[in-house]
Parts: sequence; C-alpha cells; structure tokens
Amino acid sequence: MEKKKFYMTTAIAYTSGKPHIGNTYEIILADAVARFKRAQGYDVFFQTGTDEHGQKIELKAAEAGVTPKEYVDRVAGEVKRIWDLVNASYDKFIRTTDEDHERQVQKIFKKLYDQGDIYKGSYEGLYCTPCESFWTESQLVDGKCPDCGREVKPAKEEAYFFKMSKYADRLIAHINAHPEFIQPVSRKNEMMNNFLLPGLQDLCVSRTSFKWGIPVDFDPKHVVYVWLDALTNYITGIGYDCGGESTAQFQKNWPADLHLIGKDIIRFHTIYWPIFLMALGLPLPKQVFGHPWLLQGDGKMSKSRGNVLYADELVDFFGVDAVRYFVLHEMPFENDGVITWELLVERINSDLANTLGNLVNRTISMSNKYFGGVVSDKGAAEPVDEELKAVALETPKKVVEKMEHLRVADAISEIFTLFKRCNKYIDETMPWALAKEEAKQDRLASVLYNLVESISIGAALLEPFMPQTAANILAQLNASKRSIDEMAQYGLYPSGTRVTDKPQILFARLDLQEVLKKVEELHPQTQEEPEKEETAMDMEPKEEITFEDFGKMQFQVGEIIACEEVKKSRKLLCSQVKIGSQVKQIVSGIKSSYSPQEMVGKKVMVLVNLKPAKLAGVLSEGMLLCAEDADGNLSLVVPEKDMPAGAEIC
Repeated sequence: MEKKKFYMTTAIAYTSGKPHIGNTYEIILADAVARFKRAQGYDVFFQTGTDEHGQKIELKAAEAGVTPKEYVDRVAGEVKRIWDLVNASYDKFIRTTDEDHERQVQKIFKKLYDQGDIYKGSYEGLYCTPCESFWTESQLVDGKCPDCGREVKPAKEEAYFFKMSKYADRLIAHINAHPEFIQPVSRKNEMMNNFLLPGLQDLCVSRTSFKWGIPVDFDPKHVVYVWLDALTNYITGIGYDCGGESTAQFQKNWPADLHLIGKDIIRFHTIYWPIFLMALGLPLPKQVFGHPWLLQGDGKMSKSRGNVLYADELVDFFGVDAVRYFVLHEMPFENDGVITWELLVERINSDLANTLGNLVNRTISMSNKYFGGVVSDKGAAEPVDEELKAVALETPKKVVEKMEHLRVADAISEIFTLFKRCNKYIDETMPWALAKEEAKQDRLASVLYNLVESISIGAALLEPFMPQTAANILAQLNASKRSIDEMAQYGLYPSGTRVTDKPQILFARLDLQEVLKKVEELHPQTQEEPEKEETAMDMEPKEEITFEDFGKMQFQVGEIIACEEVKKSRKLLCSQVKIGSQVKQIVSGIKSSYSPQEMVGKKVMVLVNLKPAKLAGVLSEGMLLCAEDADGNLSLVVPEKDMPAGAEIC
C-alpha cells in the first residue's frame, strides 16, 4: 500500500545574521512534527532553507567588506550548521540564491505580468530598511516602524504592483469554507478583521533602490521584492515550473500539508501567498500554523536589545535533547513561551534528571541486581498492574490526538504523565520489599517487566521530540523501536530479554549557581541584573462597599479575538473581546505594556456591565482588569487555568 504523502515547510531563515534560539525553535518544532508523521507511516517531505535577498543583506555585506553572495554563503552555512546541530531531519535545504529558484521566480513574475495581475507604478511612503517595508503615517507607532520600532525615512521609487484586491473575495470565501486553513483560530480572526475585511491595498513586488535581488528579466533595473521571491520557495523547491514542466515530485507533494511559521509573518503566508497561488492557478496549502514566540525573560529576543540566546551555546551547556525538550515543552499553543537559564535548569532537574532519568536508571539497576539483567514476564499480576497498563495504552492515543492539532507541548506532557505513573508504580509495588521474600520472586519479575514495557512505549513515543534520548533508552533496555500502531499494544517487549549491565545517566542534575557562574564568565558584559527583591505595595484605602454593591458588578472571562491601536492615542488599544456568544469592544490604556499582536488570543478578566463610554472618540463597552506596580507597569489579570470565554468570575 502506497504511503500517504505529507509535505511540510518552515519559514526560510533570513540571512542577516546567526539565528537565535527563538528562530531555532521553529526548526525543532517542525522536526518533531515531521518525525511523528513518519512514525505514523506518512511519506514525509520536510523542506527548510534560507531567504537571501534584499537591501538589508546588501548593506550588511558592504559593512563587512564582502560581496552579498559571499555574505549570504557564510550565514546560510551557519544556519544549516545550527539546524543540523539540533538534529533537524529535513529533506531539502533550499536557498533563494539557488539558480533554479531564481529562474522560476523570473518566470512567475513574467507570467503574472502578462496576465495582468502585475502592473508598473510608483511607490511613495515611509520606508523601514531592516523590515524592508513601506508604511503610511497612520501606521507608524510614535513615528517609528510598527514592526521593529526603528526609524523610517521618506522614499519614492518606481515599482511593479500586484493587484491583491482582485483575489480578496475569493480568499475570504476560502478561509470561511476551510476553518482549519489558518491556525490557531486567533490568527485567523486577526487576518480577517484587521486586513481582509477592511480591504486590501495593492502590493509592491519590485524595487529599484538596491541591486541585491532577482532581476526582473524584462525590466532589469527592477529586482523582485522579498515576498514574491521568498514565498515561492515552497513550490520551486519541489520542482514547480510555471511553463507547465513541473516535476513528478511537485505533482506528488503540492499542495503543502503544513506551512509552519512564526506568528509575526502570518499575514504574508495567509494573505499574500494564497493570492499568489490563486493567480498561478494552484491549490492552496492545507494549513498555515503561526506559532508563538519564545521570549528571553520578559521580551522578544533581539540583537539590538542584547538579550539573545543561541542554540549552540545552550547545547554546549545542556545537550541537544535537553534543549529540544525545553523549547517544545515550554511553548504554549497560542501564547508566547519564556526561556531563561533558571527555567532551563529547573526543567532539566525536575523532568529530565528526576522523572525520566531516575526512572530508567532505577529500573535497569533493579533488573540487574535482582535477576542479572534478564527481564521476564512471570504472569504474577495484581490490580495495580492494570492501572499502569491502562495509562501506557491510552498514552499513544492521547499523543496522536494532541499532535493532530499541533499541540506539541501537550503531547510531551502526556508522555511524561506515563513516566510519572511508572515512578508511582515503583512506590506502590516496592520491588525492594518483594526482593526480600522468596515467594514473591515471580511477582518482582512481573513488576520489573511492566516497568520495562511501559518505559519502552514511552521512549518510542518520545523519539520525535528527543530522538537521541529515545534511542539511548531503547538501547539500554535492548528494546526495538515501535510504530505508532505497535505502541498501542502491551506486552511486545520479549520476555527473557537482557537489559544493559551498565546503565548510563541520561541527564545529570545541575547546580543553578554553577551554571549562572559559567554564563557570567561567557557573557560578563551582558549578564542579567540580579532580581530585585519583591516588595509589597500599600494603597490608600477606598470607602468600604457592601456585598450588594459588589453583586452589581458582572465579571466574566473574555477572549481577545482582535486588537488594534487607537489612532492619535499614545496609550490606548481597542480590543474585540468574545464573552460567551457576544463580542464587546473594549478600549484600554495598556499600549505601554502590550502590543496589539500580544493581546490577540489572551483570556482575560472583564468587567462586563460597565456603562459604555467613548475614549478618544472610540466606544468602549467594558473594562479589562489589570494590575499596576509602583513604576506604572501593567499586567493583565488572567485566569490561572484555561476557562471558556464567558465563564463567570465570582
């Protein structure tokens, strides 16, 4: 039977510099998905690569005193080295300087021009060089680029434009008919409400102010602008030819099953890219997933902020699989995750060294101590065994269900729930006590068999996320790798198998102070300031209220489905908040602490029945609850556990 295909991509890394761990998270996430799909029996084609054109590259190459090609060759090599370091099992690494890609981009541009989708005009606006984006005055934030916060400069140049509005209604219809197309749902709402429904402007698709790009072959003073060049890698990399000579690989793999990208470029992948495909007469990808960011401490990683962590440095400290585990497990489905040295040490010690490492080591050591390493099922069962078996058999089903919805962190948690149940089983059965009674030797053997079998299932499930660790565990147990179907069967570990006589420590416990000392030695100039001692705050008491007064206020959980800045205001954000079946518009003075992008998807606490009022001319129909410290820093009050939008706060 022919395997079902699964074609997935990451965004291609921009070759302006070395990727940090926030960038690297995406390739680790994609690799976990690809490996899991392979374990399910899919014929996976996993593509990644580098985006290598643009004005920013041209400027950086000039600063470095090399040609743009020499510059991108070096950075692309560094990207590939880091992708390989974290054990990414990609099938193709495409570069947008590849000759076949450049040739196809020129053909695509000409085709779209000939059929009237691209026309020549001129562009005048405020230009941000790092982002390679034009902005209008109203789009700026405090007079600066809304994406990166840097200075913008007036610019005008001749350019070719793509008629985006021609395909907008068709794209809206597609999104409405395919709710799975943009995930998570909060990203879909943002694209529809903030971009598509208000109306699309035509898109600039060529530039004349720099030369480092793919020339427009029929008008060579123009180079193809970044998005038409970069996005098309997803089809050129598998053999697309707009002249009708596409390869068998393209015919097999397109449309893509999954584009895995960062939430900051969701607009380009769910609006520009689908419209380009429609113009080319190609089917749209099945799903675009915009993952959240991995933040360092309390902010987005940025070289200019000096808060960047790199994968190779973290791997030197903790090892590949510990880093993979942390970034996969600590990243929520929709909200941003946080990485710090302290959190890394805590997770490695509690989850990897204790829950997993200690479990494997104890099980192998007891097998050697009591039975010379031979693991046998003697059939001496007790009711507690059934509880362990039930968890072991349910775990693969739960992991498959989580992975179907790309809830990777939840899938890993299910696997570690099995490992924790194994540890509890040891406490319940007390093998050391059974070993003291001759009559309990068959029971002791069966207990150890159940542990080895359950760990084998867990290790096989762990392989997509921690491939080296999974292989190490299975090797020490002398267990075979299993398919997903085989993981759903209990008792496949051959009775009478001998485990290793020298168990290895999977993860050693770390001393936080020693780690921080090494970090300080490596980065004396960028070490984090010591945490300030937490202080309490006193407030001037207000007049007491009665319970009846309190009862007049209606507090509910709300989900922010869209958010934008209030024009001509330095403080206000306008949020669309789903509360039950209703959506309320709420204006809040929290712009200093939250960006509109950060707000979307958050579950918040809302005062629902506050009398509507206009703030800066915008109607507000409630209030978001926030905490404020002595310095004026704000933090939204959010429910500790996931609650449905509309849940009553009492």
